Amino acid sequence: MKNIVVALSGGVDSSYTAYTLKNLGFNVSGVYMKLHNRENYHDKNIENVKRVADFLGIEADVLDFSDKFNEAVFTPFINTYKSGKTPNPCALCNRYIKLGALLDYAKSKNAMLASGHYAQIENNMLKKALDLSKDQTYFLANVDKQSLNSVIFPLGNKYKKDIKEQALKIPQLKAISEQKESSEICFVSTAYTDILKDYVKVNNPGVVKDVDGKIVGKHDGYMHYTIGKRRGFSVNGAHEAHFVLKIDAEKNELIVGKKQDLEVSEFKLENINSFVDFNDSIECEVKIRYNTTAVKCRLYKDKSVKLEQKVFALAAGQLAVFYQGDFVVASGFIKE
Repeated sequence: MKNIVVALSGGVDSSYTAYTLKNLGFNVSGVYMKLHNRENYHDKNIENVKRVADFLGIEADVLDFSDKFNEAVFTPFINTYKSGKTPNPCALCNRYIKLGALLDYAKSKNAMLASGHYAQIENNMLKKALDLSKDQTYFLANVDKQSLNSVIFPLGNKYKKDIKEQALKIPQLKAISEQKESSEICFVSTAYTDILKDYVKVNNPGVVKDVDGKIVGKHDGYMHYTIGKRRGFSVNGAHEAHFVLKIDAEKNELIVGKKQDLEVSEFKLENINSFVDFNDSIECEVKIRYNTTAVKCRLYKDKSVKLEQKVFALAAGQLAVFYQGDFVVASGFIKE
């Protein structure tokens, strides 16, 4: 009988994952991870986890990974915003916490790790979920390829609507399946600036410049803005929309321009994470944000990317994920 540790969040996906694996005859145990001290966040989740564990007759531990999370995810989140870039904390969390520290814990128990992620693993490669509307390969694309040897995603070949339907028929999972699901960053309860203000000066008025370097308006502090934003700053005498093109954190300045000024046909990466070997370059498709359509491109060994068609609002700090068909071939953080 194979030992499997299931990452339990208190939500329907992870609960149904544990239910499925238990019914398949695996030796299942659960783990809830405390990653932060956000007020009133953990109590209800842990209550749900214990209820599911009692129903399935399994053990469920609560592990405090907050120190590791602070080091690998939260501090980089703060520092990335300070530098004028847009962070992607979920990508870091999946690599260093969920398929990092938690996977190490599972291995110490001589177990595989399972989670409720909507993704598939085939030939030790990340593959898009059957339910493309819930596919999470974008956020998993930064993980160490070797970690995939010890991980399973039981929901990857299922549709979310079917999971909800089945869970509603199970009395012990019904209440969990009916609760509102969160799509926010777990440690952010309202706006990300509410988190930042405890660490840096967020409300710090500065000037807005056009592409020629002329001062044309004012803003409330560069941390309120991301590339492509079109509101919350003034442009004197403007009769059409202006968008944030660049953030100069050092000078606390925004550079703004017209929508066409946001078009990008090539960019650079840092920290490439490759799932395949290639020589000089590779033809693929890239997603520059989670909710975007993939664009055909060529990824080069020198960490440059050339696009077949232009994209808008490329944000430094975000993860670019490269696909061939349904498979993730690489990822990297956008540098410029």
